[in-house]
This record gives sequence, structure tokens and C-alpha cells, in this order.
Amino acid sequence: MNQEKVLKVLLGPIVSEKTTLSTANNQYVFKVRTDSNKREISAAVETLFGVKVEGVTTSNVKGKKKIFKGKVGRRVNWKKAVVKVSEGQMIDVSAS
Repeated sequence: MNQEKVLKVLLGPIVSEKTTLSTANNQYVFKVRTDSNKREISAAVETLFGVKVEGVTTSNVKGKKKIFKGKVGRRVNWKKAVVKVSEGQMIDVSAS
């Protein structure tokens, strides 16, 4: 895969109360590009963080409908990836 594309696949980590509980199972959650696939996400995490990826689960998150001053709008759709790394390895998402 192209090195430039590897750097653009991951948009950032998702840090919330629910995702910090999944770090006990060696799982980390990232916001990724909507056109990326599991192989690209796995390669990006392995090259950027230097860990061995065991599996990737992706889901498309639909944007919410919002009403502001009587006008209906919509937030953008985005893609989320849950990455499981090998036992004993970890990613420091607070430094990302």
C-alpha cells in the first residue's frame, strides 16, 4: 500500500468512557476514512504504532438529524474501526 495513503487512513482515536473499557481486552477504537477497508486499517495501525494487529471490525455510523432555528440539517456519516492488537502490546492513544 502507498505510504501516503497509510498516513491518511486513520483520522484519530475515539476516546470515551465506553472505548476506554475496551482497552482491557486489547481493543482500540479509531475514526477512519469512509472509503478505507479492513486491510488498509490494519496496515496503517501496524506501521504507525508498531504493533501486531489480530483483527479489525468496522462499522458505518449514520449522521444524526438536527434541527436548528426551525431548519432541518444532518451531520455527516462516518466510519469507526475497532482494532484488536496482540496480547501484551498496547497503543498510547493519549499521545495521538
